[in-house]
Amino acid sequence: MKVYKFGGASVRSAEGIKNIAKIVSGESEDLFIVISAMGKTTNAMEEVLDFFMKADHEASIAKLQEVENYHFEIIKELFAQPETGFSTVKPVFDELEKMIREGIGDDYDRWYDRLVSFGEILSTLIISAYLKESGIKNIWLDMRKLLVTDSNYREATVRMTESQINLRNVVDFSKNKIYIGQGFIGANIIGNPTTLGREGSDYSAAIVGNLLSAESVTIWKDVPGILNADPRLFENTVHIPELTYLDAVELAFSGAQIIHPKTIKPLENKQIPLFVRPFNDPTAKGSVIKATTEKPIDVPVLILRKNQVLVTMRPRDFSFVLEESLSKAFAVMNKHRLKVSMIQSSAISISVCVDNTRYLSGALDELANDFKVSYNENLELLTIRGITDEIIEKTTSGRDILLKQRTRRTGRFLMKEK
Repeated sequence: MKVYKFGGASVRSAEGIKNIAKIVSGESEDLFIVISAMGKTTNAMEEVLDFFMKADHEASIAKLQEVENYHFEIIKELFAQPETGFSTVKPVFDELEKMIREGIGDDYDRWYDRLVSFGEILSTLIISAYLKESGIKNIWLDMRKLLVTDSNYREATVRMTESQINLRNVVDFSKNKIYIGQGFIGANIIGNPTTLGREGSDYSAAIVGNLLSAESVTIWKDVPGILNADPRLFENTVHIPELTYLDAVELAFSGAQIIHPKTIKPLENKQIPLFVRPFNDPTAKGSVIKATTEKPIDVPVLILRKNQVLVTMRPRDFSFVLEESLSKAFAVMNKHRLKVSMIQSSAISISVCVDNTRYLSGALDELANDFKVSYNENLELLTIRGITDEIIEKTTSGRDILLKQRTRRTGRFLMKEK
């Protein structure tokens, strides 16, 4: 069997969903399909949540109505009998409205997972119903009842043993050839919804592939495969046909958006190849991530992470025991869910590069209890693998470099516009 994962860009319109039907109908093997929320639904549901957390229930419901209208417009264009689609998702929107009217926003992360996770429920219900209308039999599954996670809301980790038991109890390809489930979502041991981290649908697909011992996992994207750089940011990008699991982990850690960082481990554990293929050209081979390749990556790889912050911590009394200070600083950053992508230390300071998230201000306040803290915002972190002086000059020209690190093959530059 195979696992196919379709992201938000693939399902943002009726045309995209019809293309999914064409791809699926052309597959003769058993399929487990993992689907993300439609288009920018996750962003919209985050706005619904923001109003809810401010106790502005009317504004929250008004935003939810926009989400409902967006899905209903797709349904009108998609179904020969739109009422089929309406009746499938209307109870979900009614449930969401009731939750908003009656709920109290007491815990952002828990409510995030409870509300925002409905984006995937909506998309999979619509697509499952459309495939059935198109003559493609399938079974819709609620991954909140199958993937068991810890209670680390918004960044949950899947409990593999319990999840495997659940999945194998309901997935029987001798009875049904196609199953459809949601990416990004699961639930903890007591049934509270959880999410697996932003863009976590890739991780969901990898987990399903591991637990069901798939022969392969394919992620369908709106790109021709894995490129050496984001074509929206860099010119003359080059297609990379194959790379190793190690290559993929390094690129994901550096901030490459093509693969979610957690995706690789479940696949590498069972040596399951991961294909990245173009949604708009299903016959193209795309790229493959696997254990070994015929030749190493022979082009420079450039990854740019925006909205970065450089945080510098210094002792208050000029004394500095590096090990103790590092331990204390990283305990605070871990508590506040800051992801550190670059570290530099000296005799009297520690500097780290982190994403600018909603948790940053709380972390800075707590760090200030023990350190003198300063920070620079609106930075970019450029990682270059396969570095040369010519590439450095070309990509960093016109920018102030606040921090840089370089090894024989990799360079990292934290910078801002002059």
